[in-house]
Amino acid sequence: MIAHLRGRLFAKDPGHVIVEAGGVGYEVIISVPTFTSLPAEGAEVSLHVYTQVREDILALYGFLDLKEKRLFERLITVSGVGPRLAVTILSGLSPERTVNAIRAQDHATLTHIPGVGKKLAERLVVELKDKLEDMAVAPAAVVSAGPAAEDVLSALTNLGYQRPAAQKAIEAAVEKDKSLGQDFDGLFRAALKVIR
Repeated sequence: MIAHLRGRLFAKDPGHVIVEAGGVGYEVIISVPTFTSLPAEGAEVSLHVYTQVREDILALYGFLDLKEKRLFERLITVSGVGPRLAVTILSGLSPERTVNAIRAQDHATLTHIPGVGKKLAERLVVELKDKLEDMAVAPAAVVSAGPAAEDVLSALTNLGYQRPAAQKAIEAAVEKDKSLGQDFDGLFRAALKVIR
């Protein structure tokens, strides 16, 4: 079982990377947060790996952050959540926001993730809410930006902007004008100016 992989980043795409180690290229499935944190192709990379072994498949799932891997392993214990869907969940929400949404029984946030419907969101909450105490963190900074921030973040990601870039744009806009945290239209326009 492969638990860790270090080597040269041969190629990278938002959904997977190829890491060359010992003359062998390993294809590793990754989440969006891992992709956005990767170094340039040709650089050395070190990934925490979860190995999925089934009769018809041998797949590697890689994470730069050990906390993200630990959350992935908890997600796949939920009935109906396989490794691919767990990666989708981690790509839709940061690990911190996922943990906070599950612990707060926030079904609405969870159902914004593609592939997560109402029933699955309920199952995630029921099966994991008491198993994530060791992963609980303070709410993400964007929440403190004001009530409009979450809606603006959702709107920007729906337009195709990367979540981390959208969060930074929102925080920068609110830093310039605190009143924008209450105003969806104003914050949306201001964040768009920053992100472009």
